[in-house]
Amino acid sequence: MFDIFHNYILTKTNNKHPLSEKELEWIKSVFVPKKLRKKHYLLQEGEINKFHCFVCKGCLRMYRVDEKGQEHIFQFAIENWWTGDRESMISGNPSKYNIEALEDSELLMITRADMDEITEKIPAIKLMVQNIQQNNVIATQNRIHAAISYTAEEKYLNFVKTYPDIIQRVPQQMIASYLGITRETLSRIRKQSAGK
Repeated sequence: MFDIFHNYILTKTNNKHPLSEKELEWIKSVFVPKKLRKKHYLLQEGEINKFHCFVCKGCLRMYRVDEKGQEHIFQFAIENWWTGDRESMISGNPSKYNIEALEDSELLMITRADMDEITEKIPAIKLMVQNIQQNNVIATQNRIHAAISYTAEEKYLNFVKTYPDIIQRVPQQMIASYLGITRETLSRIRKQSAGK
């Protein structure tokens, strides 16, 4: 599992800061491997999120359930993505989200304190974190823009273009939930797209 994360660090830093053996061993010592079976939870609403979680294998979803019992998917996470409730981790408040494995998954988990320490002391990790944060800001802006200005069809086509690796792995009703549209609307859009 750790080899996957090591390769991820190299891609996020363009190999500008190769890791020494000592740094690699330190990083390895602070990450905890976790295997999660399909339909099992990494985090449930009401728990405090204590870990940053890197996905080595599998697919997870982060979602909330409203007072009507309707699910609202906030995020999917596949290989080489991070997941976790940052708000809960930073504030120490109980999470409003559930994070569930949609496939058997393998994760590497690290506490906030350990992540802060290796980020401060290892240049490659600092650069990796900066790249992740920049990409998160861009992705969040794009998601908000799509949510407030795209038609349902544009939202779907943008999702297909942006996340081609997810579209085949996630049930259609979950994609509809992520996009904020009904399953019926998504079904109609998919039929129209297939006919073009």
